[in-house]
Amino acid sequence: MHVATAAEIAELDRRAAQQFGVTVSQLMDAAGRRVAQLVAEMLRQRGGRTVVVLAGRGHNGGDGLAAARHLRAAGADVAVVLAAPARDFQGEPARMLEAAVGAGVAVREATDVSVDAVLASGDLVVDALTGTGFRGPARGVVASLIEAAGRCRAPVVAVDVPSGVDADTGRCDGPCVRAAATVTMGWLKPGLLLYPGAEMAGDVYVADIGYPEPLHRDPGLRTHLVDSAMVRALLPPRRPDSHKGTYGRVLVVAGSVGFTGAAVLATRGALRAGAGLVTVAVPQSVYPIVASQVTEGMPTPLADEGGALGPACLVRLEELADAADVVAVGPGLSRTAGVAAVVEFLLGCGRPLVADADALNVLAGRAEALARARGPLVITPHPGELGRLVGRSAAEIQRDRLGSARSASERFRCVVVLKGARTVVAAPDGRAWIVPTGNPGMATGGMGDVLTGAVAALLGQGRDPAEAAYGAAYLHGLAADLLAAGRGQAGMLASEVADGLPAAIAAVQAGRVADPVRVLDD
Repeated sequence: MHVATAAEIAELDRRAAQQFGVTVSQLMDAAGRRVAQLVAEMLRQRGGRTVVVLAGRGHNGGDGLAAARHLRAAGADVAVVLAAPARDFQGEPARMLEAAVGAGVAVREATDVSVDAVLASGDLVVDALTGTGFRGPARGVVASLIEAAGRCRAPVVAVDVPSGVDADTGRCDGPCVRAAATVTMGWLKPGLLLYPGAEMAGDVYVADIGYPEPLHRDPGLRTHLVDSAMVRALLPPRRPDSHKGTYGRVLVVAGSVGFTGAAVLATRGALRAGAGLVTVAVPQSVYPIVASQVTEGMPTPLADEGGALGPACLVRLEELADAADVVAVGPGLSRTAGVAAVVEFLLGCGRPLVADADALNVLAGRAEALARARGPLVITPHPGELGRLVGRSAAEIQRDRLGSARSASERFRCVVVLKGARTVVAAPDGRAWIVPTGNPGMATGGMGDVLTGAVAALLGQGRDPAEAAYGAAYLHGLAADLLAAGRGQAGMLASEVADGLPAAIAAVQAGRVADPVRVLDD
């Protein structure tokens, strides 16, 4: 499903008008009709009939005023509270205001009423204050109306984006509306999918408001929400005459003294995601521990230096890499100079490479080495690791996850998997994907190691780097969601998520996965 930024929506509006003759008035009226459609259904379910609309003076307010008129025509009692004086409304919002008044909608300005009292009279509230062009924090009357909506007991339906939420990043830099549902127009917005905005949006509905079909077929958008159909296309049924070589030879280079579990988990992730053969190369000093825990993979000892890999292992490592279809490096390696030499060697080996954890940490300060990789490269950092690579704090990365992943992907000429709640995958050509699966039960050690193995498994099965990245991230989160559905989130183990990957794959292949976004149309 396509995802559009505020600037992209403005361009789509321009194309709709110039190429197809669709006016702002038509789009605004249709947006109001879709909001009214959902509100009427929610009123029916609640047994209510009174709606309060909070309307700003921009296009978002115009959508809300159109919704008020449609609701009034359907028999609802509707009151509108304006965030600005009526005389300040211009263009289409002014025309929608005039039409609402003409239809019998009660309209008052926020400075003339007790907003809390008006809100208390409503069975449901429509938030139409800011919209996609908003950049926070909200101030003045708009901020006070947002805060009043937060005090109200009635559920809120947001128009396009909850007021106070940045539509492009999901940031909430000031007061924000917490909606029970959001009706967004035409296409999803990043801020509805990325936290904290995703938490404020409630149930998300994408509304068909009459954009011409050619724009839906080819909107020119570069961001996508990963859905089960996209992942199913990456998982064709296995041929009856296939064998273990058919599904890829994965080499996992991982582990050090004190971090043997990372090597085991990455191996398990690769095997459970369907890799045919997995070799795990570890320092000689921890080989007995890893070998005792890895039975389906093939543990291989490498010469080490004080419990971690170093240049002494490179000759043997080259032999192993030459025999592999894909290499995964990083989990539990430690951060020594010797490990850095191993990582830089593998960047030059020419094999498709998945780099995670310490493979990224040892490149802090010289991350441009990533751009010199001789083969396809996927890196899987969490915000702290990406921050170290690009010289920014984890908090800065989190403030714009989509932009941060895109920027790093372009800079390092590789696919970037920015892990966390709503993992973001970005490709060097500017495309990006937001992964909707996963839950807080995954906030425990070892989850990233499993994902590293899963990405490598899909690469080894012939997927391109971006497909392997977003497909593995989706399945990884889905495995955790299936576990949580059965027994809750707390206490979830990374090894259990790895072992849940086959069930996640089967659910996707069977079409049993419900996607998180609904569509409002006729």
